Amino acid sequence: MRNRSLLILTAVVTTGALTLTACGSRDDDKKSDSGGGKTTVVIGIDAPLTGSLSALGQGIKNSVDLAAKTATKENVVPGVEFKVESFDDQALPASGQTNATKLVGNKDVLGVVGPLNSGVAQSMQGVFERADLTLVSPANTNPALSQGDDWGSGTKKRPFKTYFRTATTDVIQGKFAAQYLFNEAKKKKVFVVDDKQTYGAGLASIFADEFKRLGGAIAGEDKVTVKTTDFAATADKVKESGADSVFFGGQYPEGGLLSDQVKKAGANIPTMGGDALYDPAFIKASGQSNDGDLATSVGYPIEQLPTAKKFIDGYKAGGYKDPYAAYGGYAYDAAWAIVQAVKSVVEANDGKVPSDARAKVTEAMSKVSFDGVTGKVSFDEFGDTTNKQLTVYTVENGAWKSIKNATFED
Repeated sequence: MRNRSLLILTAVVTTGALTLTACGSRDDDKKSDSGGGKTTVVIGIDAPLTGSLSALGQGIKNSVDLAAKTATKENVVPGVEFKVESFDDQALPASGQTNATKLVGNKDVLGVVGPLNSGVAQSMQGVFERADLTLVSPANTNPALSQGDDWGSGTKKRPFKTYFRTATTDVIQGKFAAQYLFNEAKKKKVFVVDDKQTYGAGLASIFADEFKRLGGAIAGEDKVTVKTTDFAATADKVKESGADSVFFGGQYPEGGLLSDQVKKAGANIPTMGGDALYDPAFIKASGQSNDGDLATSVGYPIEQLPTAKKFIDGYKAGGYKDPYAAYGGYAYDAAWAIVQAVKSVVEANDGKVPSDARAKVTEAMSKVSFDGVTGKVSFDEFGDTTNKQLTVYTVENGAWKSIKNATFED
């Protein structure tokens, strides 16, 4: 879903019971023995572990760690121990690319979970493609990452066979947000703002196109800069435009401040955004009441899903100091998809991790299918999730509350 930092993880994928005839060995005998005769498989993680988006990044890292520990404890892939190696990209593309190179250099890494930001993902995809290393993002939503730069014209071509995601794209999210704001919130004149980043600008554009198609009006448009704190000029434009709502394509640090300053300018109207706003930090960033503000997010609230109970209980028992946040369930499913792929590869190779495991895991990913934390986990021909569930949230009494769940159909 986002222009978010890349979270890399390597995991073992399982599709059924498997028998290891030579525990702890690879075909080429260049094994990494974890002790006890088991072969180590590493799931890489790349996410913003420090900085303004660290609340999301830490949730991703911890959820992948839980998946790796669970797979090892339950002996999902006999003879294989899963471990994680995490890197902080600080939501910076250059850092993500450096981290990708480091992950590729560790021969035990067979899959990576991340990143958070779509812009970071763009810098990493080529590195992983050249190494046949699977990358599964729990948060990227920019359509071009999986469908190519010409997706908007109807020409879809997958640019990287190693890229997958468990979050749905902004094609879905942007349209869903526009339809809710126009049809159900009854807003007809929206002011559109974005942060000029891959995620934010892309989401805002898709939203605006759909809002106009429905018959709504764009009262005005503006762009802001990431890490800016003074949005008074934009807030004045919103007030003068007569807009009845604001749509912001960007992250929660800027989104919360924008909402605050729009209200201070005298425009008592809701601010809406995508999944990058859906975090308690959005509310904390504003000095004014955020009640009535809106956000869409991928999937359904996992607290409401029976399939998520084991994950939630396991996370709590794991003693992680940070919450799993918006993408924890999707990160766990991303890691588990890698585990399932590893499992099928090992099963097909007489219980051993093959010398060309990375390429085999990438091939196996397209066939992965299981009931995960967030629902059915599988991928289409572009590596996109087949799960197109979304939720609208609103701020009520200073906290996010889900108000609409839907399965989106194009």
